[in-house]
Amino acid sequence: MTQDTWGHVRGELLKSVGKNNFSAWIEPITFSTVKDRTAHFHVPTNFIGTWVSQHFSDVILRHLISAGLSVDRVHFAVDAGSPALAPVNANAAPTSPGKTPAAAKTGAPDLRTAPSEVTESLLNPNLTFANFVVGKPNELAHAAARRVAEGGTVSFNPLFLYGGVGLGKTHLMHAIAWELRQRQPQLKVVYLSAEKFMYRFIRALRDQDTLSFKETFRSIDVLMIDDVQFIAGKNSTQEEFFHTFNALVELGKQIVISGDRAPVDMDKLDNRIASRLQCGLVVDLHPTDYELRLGVLQQKVEAERDRHPDLKIAPGLLEFIAHRISSNFRVLEGALTRLFAFSDLIGCEITMDMAQECLSDILRATDRKVTMDEIIRKTCEHYHLRQTDLMSPSRARNISRPRQMAMYLCKKLTTRSLPEIGRKFSGRDHTTILHGVRKIEELITLDSQIAEDAELLRRMLEA
Repeated sequence: MTQDTWGHVRGELLKSVGKNNFSAWIEPITFSTVKDRTAHFHVPTNFIGTWVSQHFSDVILRHLISAGLSVDRVHFAVDAGSPALAPVNANAAPTSPGKTPAAAKTGAPDLRTAPSEVTESLLNPNLTFANFVVGKPNELAHAAARRVAEGGTVSFNPLFLYGGVGLGKTHLMHAIAWELRQRQPQLKVVYLSAEKFMYRFIRALRDQDTLSFKETFRSIDVLMIDDVQFIAGKNSTQEEFFHTFNALVELGKQIVISGDRAPVDMDKLDNRIASRLQCGLVVDLHPTDYELRLGVLQQKVEAERDRHPDLKIAPGLLEFIAHRISSNFRVLEGALTRLFAFSDLIGCEITMDMAQECLSDILRATDRKVTMDEIIRKTCEHYHLRQTDLMSPSRARNISRPRQMAMYLCKKLTTRSLPEIGRKFSGRDHTTILHGVRKIEELITLDSQIAEDAELLRRMLEA
């Protein structure tokens, strides 16, 4: 295989695995040779070699075969650039000092010397504040993100955004970065995923150039790390992140971080990092409510009508979709995109019947049964409790009230009898379950917070 062939295969891989995966995992590997029906590649570290082998070897092999190569397998080995590792391969192309093979061959931007350039390439131009629909579940997160984006003095540092998939965390982070670049272009604003941060750190270790890595990350004005849960359990990366975090905070620089859970709920996250994150503003992006979902759909329809003025949608259709699809914005927008495409390709109006047929798989998924195990797990996550606490004999208010909420939801959302629910809750008597259910029913009419918790949990469980 020639380097031209590998260049063609790389182009196909970019389409297959996506820009972020390609940049993080495919770009660092370099082609070596084909021998005994095996394509050999160099990787900068054993970690990257193992990851690529486990996650992308099949797709790489498929594209190699499509390119006309007679290969049955792919093999990854650490290249000669890493000290005390693999022997030098005579066929490997030389690289300039201080660069990875990918950077030398492709001219890929290097975060250590061009943080702004990397940031620009990672930002989605559609993810701005102008395109973010604000509602009760995300209004606090939106307000906090706006405050950071103004670029003035902020009373909280870091800003930590957390929530489930498709609720708007990444959208807000991109919006902050775009706003800062517009308001204060002189600022060094770096946005990257935790996965990318780890990869850059590993590369710095491989190149024995950690000093440049540290200097770059400690010289920026705003650091934005997405999906921080990825580094949980990666000890050396967590250590470097901890020191970078401290250095920036001491210099008065702003940090914005997102994750899928609150810091205290990330089991393998270093306790020191979790503690530092808790010192800032921690904001939960709740699952969407009906009004917010409807607003997102309406905005997307308006944008589509700008491109296709003759778009026709049956009355009540958006309300139907907003009611039936409550999981997250990505599924919601994906459903509408599917309807747009179907209407355009077939040349028909988007009617209720057409929508139900076109979205049948998504709508079926929303009709799934809720289990008592799910109710208990979600209740514990919402109230930040362990399941052992919820099931314990404790009568402390901060435990007994969530326990009663879980009992109430089990009664309302499942077909289980009171004795069955009692057995699930550590063998409690059915009269205890009935008391808990009635207590929550009473409090819902008197306490707005209890009513909100009950509605929020119900929506999460039915999503």
